[in-house]
Amino acid sequence: MNRGPLVRALLASAAIAAALALASCDTDSSTPAVGGRHLQPLSDRMLAEIESKNMAKESPILVRVFKEESELEIWKEDKTGRFALLHTYPICRWSGELGPKIKQGDRQAPEGFYTITPGLMNPNSNYYLAINIGFPNAYDRANGRTGAFVMIHGDCSSAGCYAMTDEQVGEIYALARESFFGGQKTFQIQAYPFKMTPLNMARHRNSSNMAFWKMIKEGYDHFEVTRLQPKVDICEKRYVFDAESSGKFSAADRCPAYKIPEEIASAVREKQRRDDVQTAELSNRTPAAPAKTGVDGGMNATFLTALKSHGGPGAVIHTAVGTIPPHVNPPREPESAAGSMFSLASADPRLAPGPGPTVQVASATSSGGVGGFFSHLFGSKTSDDQAGASRTTQPADASASKLKRTVTAKAAPSAPRPAEIKTANAAKPAAPKQEASAEPERTAASSNGQLSGAAPTVPSGGFENRFGAWNN
Repeated sequence: MNRGPLVRALLASAAIAAALALASCDTDSSTPAVGGRHLQPLSDRMLAEIESKNMAKESPILVRVFKEESELEIWKEDKTGRFALLHTYPICRWSGELGPKIKQGDRQAPEGFYTITPGLMNPNSNYYLAINIGFPNAYDRANGRTGAFVMIHGDCSSAGCYAMTDEQVGEIYALARESFFGGQKTFQIQAYPFKMTPLNMARHRNSSNMAFWKMIKEGYDHFEVTRLQPKVDICEKRYVFDAESSGKFSAADRCPAYKIPEEIASAVREKQRRDDVQTAELSNRTPAAPAKTGVDGGMNATFLTALKSHGGPGAVIHTAVGTIPPHVNPPREPESAAGSMFSLASADPRLAPGPGPTVQVASATSSGGVGGFFSHLFGSKTSDDQAGASRTTQPADASASKLKRTVTAKAAPSAPRPAEIKTANAAKPAAPKQEASAEPERTAASSNGQLSGAAPTVPSGGFENRFGAWNN
């Protein structure tokens, strides 16, 4: 029997699998829901923080991610029915440059609006716990963008994902889990290059991504003035926000006639008018940021300070916001800072110095408590689809208090500014681990929104009984 073709096929399959793992975050673990980490409760500290902000543990959440600031915000609906900032987490690591993800293997972390279903929650991640962002969404696919298994996960290591510490992702995961338990069917992740302020728009005025950023800023502004989750739609290969239409939105097709509720449209127009005036003024006296830095992503100053105080990676470093593993690969500094230790950081975390002594480092940010989740307990369909911790953002415009729209429990689509009806026309090395990111997991989400291979590690009387009606 000639086994040559079979052997060659097996070798080719292994090579393809290895290439995918290196180009993305292979987060799926063969060990089901290790230690029940996906079921760990919220900490007393977080529960007290929720109560102090007039929120319920099970109320809906919304996530905003900012690359340049290296921050992840968790917003939660309070008892007024609007979203308020619950907590800001410093991001341990993200990779690539500012700008959207274009193709598989480009190391870019996505930007845009993503809808998270229970089926995108991964309790079996190699990187502690993971939440699949849902890239590519309908907008990404309509614009020919490729990639898969892009995550928010732990382990502080990224090649296209947003990597947190294990402690942070445990708490984020638990907050999402509790919102699902409370009846939220989906939640929204809004990923931005930076906080969409006039100053930042002025600094980045020369970027080739500016047209895309102005488009997603509309969604940012809708949330800022309403403090409600914007309804997101895609048509003509672009996002539209809070659009009302009797027609159907299709990502690549012509937009149907639609309108935006006048109270939202007028508030957004006024905010954008003010922002445009300030941006123009600031552009005259603010140096333009370089289009590309060559730094490969970022790391919040909390973690950079901790690493620098220890002389670089190589030891387990405990901070107030979580543990930095010894294999962490900090972003290298720009060429002008060639003398820095970070300019010498290897692109491969396995080349970092071996584990040294554990080091305690104080931090200005606070986070704690580890939460977890469930494996395949919810069968909702995958839909087509946010400087330190505890920093509060500026309150919404006064006009927001007048808005009547209620928050949709489901992350929905959205629309442009005009209020009148119109047809929109616009163009870890324990056993060496690859860097985390754009992660093709060994077990992808199944067709019913569940992650195949997710083990039902559910205590008796657990979530399956409570949410059986959600399974398809």
